[in-house]
Order: sequence, then C-alpha cells, then structure tokens
Amino acid sequence: MLHTALIAPIHELLQRHATERGNKVAYADANTSVTYAKLAWRTGNLAGHLADLGIAPGQCVAMLLPNSVAWVEVCFAIARAGAIAVPISYDASEPEIAYRLADADCRLIVTTDEKAALVEKLNAVAASPATIVLADRGPRAPGEHRLTDLLVRPPRSVPRDCQGLDDHAYIIYTSGTTGRAKGVILTTRGMLWVVAACWAPACGLCETDNVLSPLPLFHSYALNLSVLGILATGASEHILERFSTADVLAHLRTGRFTVMPGVPTMFHYLLQRAKEEAVTGPAAPGVRVFLSAGAIMPASLNRSFEEHFGVPLLDGYGITETSTMVTMNWPTGGRVLGSCGFPVPGLAVRIVDPATDKDMALGTEGELIVRGPSVMPGYHNKPAETDAALREGWYRTGDLARSDANGFLTITGRLKELIIRGGQNIAPAEIEEAVSKHPAVLDCAVIGLPHATLGEVPALFVVPRPGMSLDTEALLGHCRALLSAYKVPASVHVASEIPRTGSGKIMRFKLKEQVN
Repeated sequence: MLHTALIAPIHELLQRHATERGNKVAYADANTSVTYAKLAWRTGNLAGHLADLGIAPGQCVAMLLPNSVAWVEVCFAIARAGAIAVPISYDASEPEIAYRLADADCRLIVTTDEKAALVEKLNAVAASPATIVLADRGPRAPGEHRLTDLLVRPPRSVPRDCQGLDDHAYIIYTSGTTGRAKGVILTTRGMLWVVAACWAPACGLCETDNVLSPLPLFHSYALNLSVLGILATGASEHILERFSTADVLAHLRTGRFTVMPGVPTMFHYLLQRAKEEAVTGPAAPGVRVFLSAGAIMPASLNRSFEEHFGVPLLDGYGITETSTMVTMNWPTGGRVLGSCGFPVPGLAVRIVDPATDKDMALGTEGELIVRGPSVMPGYHNKPAETDAALREGWYRTGDLARSDANGFLTITGRLKELIIRGGQNIAPAEIEEAVSKHPAVLDCAVIGLPHATLGEVPALFVVPRPGMSLDTEALLGHCRALLSAYKVPASVHVASEIPRTGSGKIMRFKLKEQVN
C-alpha cells in the first residue's frame, strides 16, 4: 500500500533518476524542458551558489516566480542548499508579498525582471535586505545575479545535500480565506508520505505517466503532486503557466497526457467549454485519470464530467496543514459521488463534537480532526495558533464532515463558515450543491449576512451560464424544492465571477465586502 521507496531526501531522488532515466524529460513548459540528468546537475550548481551567496542551512529563500521549469529547479536547489523554500504567488499583492518576506525573514529572493522593481522597493525598507536573483535571460549587470547563469556555472561551494526528511523544508502560506495568512511549516517526509500513500497507490502515479499540470505551483497541492510527486515517481510533466480552458483542452486532445490534476472550478469550465465546442472524437485521448482537490466537488459536476470525458475524475480532500491529502477516492471498489473518499493510509481521522471532543455517532456531522506523519510541525512564528490547531498530535481542521457505514467521508462545510439562522446551522456548501444543479448556473457561492432578528441569513452569489438568462425567482423555487425552508437564500446577487484562491476555495470575505 505505502510506496516507501518514494520517501527519500531530494538529492537522493534526483540522483536516483539521473542514474536510472537520465535522458528522460522530467519537467517541461512552453519554452523549455529539462531531463533528469540535467535537473540533478543544474540544481546542484544552484545549491552551491546559494551557499556562496551566504544562505545558511535553515534560512528561508523566497520564490516569486510564475509556473515554469525554473520554479521547480529553484525549489529543489533550495532543498539541496539545506534551506527552506517559501513559495509566493506570482499574482500576490504588494502587501501580501511584503508580509511573507518579513514573516519568514527571507534572506534571498528569486524573481523575474517584471517583479524586480517591486522587490527592490520592499528590500529598501526591510530590516535585513535580501539578496535578489533574477530568473530572466537578460544580460547580467555588474553585481547582478542571474538564475540562468547560476544554474550552469560551477559554484565555489558544493551542494550541501544535508536536509533531513524531518527538517523544516517549506513554509506555505495558507490561503487566508478567514484572515491574515499563516505560514505552514512542512517537511520532506510529510510531503512525500502523501505521494507514497496517496498519489502512487490510489491514483497509480508512476514513471510511465506524463502529467499535464495547470495548478499554481506555489500552492501545497501542486507542490505535493506536480513538483514532488513527479520527482518521487520519475514521471514526466508539462507545466502550464496558468489555467486556460482552451489551452488545457488543446493539450488534452494531443493524446500525450495520462494524468491531469485540477480543482473543481477548472473541471467545471472544461466541461462547459467541451460541450460548447462539440468536437468529434474523445475529448481527452490517452488520459487515464483526472484528479481533483482544493475544494468540494459537487456530485453533479463529478458525474457530468465523467459522462462527457469518459475518464474517471477522482476527488479528494486535502489541506495545507496535513501536507495536502487527507482522503482520496480510489478508482476501484466503488465510489460515493459527492464524498471525498477514504482516509489516506497512515492517517488517523476522527469526527468529533467541536465543543466536547467526543466522537460523533456514525453519519452525524462533526469536526474532522487528523493525526499522522503528514501533519505539519506547526505555524511559523505563531506558537499560540499552533497550540490551538494541534492538540495531543491531532490537527483541528475546522471542517465539518460525516462518515457513512462504509467509511466514505463527506465534507459538509466549515465551522467558521457556518451560517446560524435563528439557531439553526446552515452549511454554505449544501446550498451551493443544490444551486449548482440549476441549468442556468455556471458558478455560485453562499455567505452569511447579518439579520436583525434571525442573526444571520444565507445570501447567494451566482454566475449565470453564458447566453442564458437567470430568473432569480425560478432559482429560489429550485432551492425550495431541494432545501429546507430555512436554508433557502434570503437574497440572490448576480456576479461576473466567484473570487477563489489558487486552490479553488471560495474567498467568502471578498463577497461580504461587496455587500457591506
């Protein structure tokens, strides 16, 4: 069940594949590709240069880069230097970037010419200015460090290759859907445990796979599957700079790819576009499995996608604090659409009363808590938040779930997102599932709004399908047919899009800002 050989230090995995499949393309993007042999050589050079530039073991190096082969090379080189990688969304705002750089005390920043002026501006007011390495291929000015040069020029220092499996390896900042982001500390063992216990056995990820990845690499889901999962298994991958429905469908139709990970929103738009194009022949020849995580997958979407594409779409549930996957649906043995599958081997899960910590009866909703080798050591520089989240080794997810008699887990909502209407609890996800079944609805989200007498009432934000009119009264009638009266939205707001994080989670606070 557990593919233990996949759990090894980064430099050992690189050397293993450089020896066994050195000429095989490991990662590619629209502009370049790198073989396993070149990957081991180039990351070794860069790791040595990081030491030459003064990066000590355990110090933090920020990655402010778009999805690319270079992103992967920098990530692995940081590990080989014994340092800690701090991925930052390339689309992050100036305050978000400044916060992460300062909170992690990043001593070096790898970024692009496009972001250079912003990083230099932040560096000018930093308590301890960081060294800047620019990733573009432009000419190197005096005193300037260029990534393209550092990857191929022999360094003075050799790569340390000293990072242990349980050393702090990554600081991943949470999506911040409920407040200021927290830096989640993750280890190589924890991340590769998920590969060895989930992606390889449950999804069959192996050296013969060619993966198409549109996921944002800075996110833990992509870092785990699209970066570390590829390296651990010896697979190949084409990295898209960003998700584009037309681009993804064009790549899938080439027949070159066997696996594609995504988030529910991506599969929603792929299905919509594929139906509109009505192209003859299979929509994804060669693909054996689609993988989804990051947000709740509506059963209706899962079913419709599989019917149209003729390929399994396996849904799972993961969170950054557990190195991503907690549960996963398997391709064999039957599934319950709408559930997120079984717990990943090696993880213990419980569903408890959040007030008493007592285990809930089978089929009863409670808070999901998790314990196991992939659980984070804690939050960076936040001992109080760490103590609140980790109790006796159990991570409090804050997510509501229930289990059926066969062990299938279903995520029903989030404690902090619960809408309490006149003393009755409402999970936004339940309303969203019902609304998504309406033929005129492309996307939707539900938030709680204050009410003078009821405390809170649900408000619905909905994106209509292109070319279709949306009758709000008919939509509410649809809701009344599927939901208890107290769950029917008190108001409907038509929107052009639903704001989401890179992992597909709804940013409900942004919707609340629109009505406040």
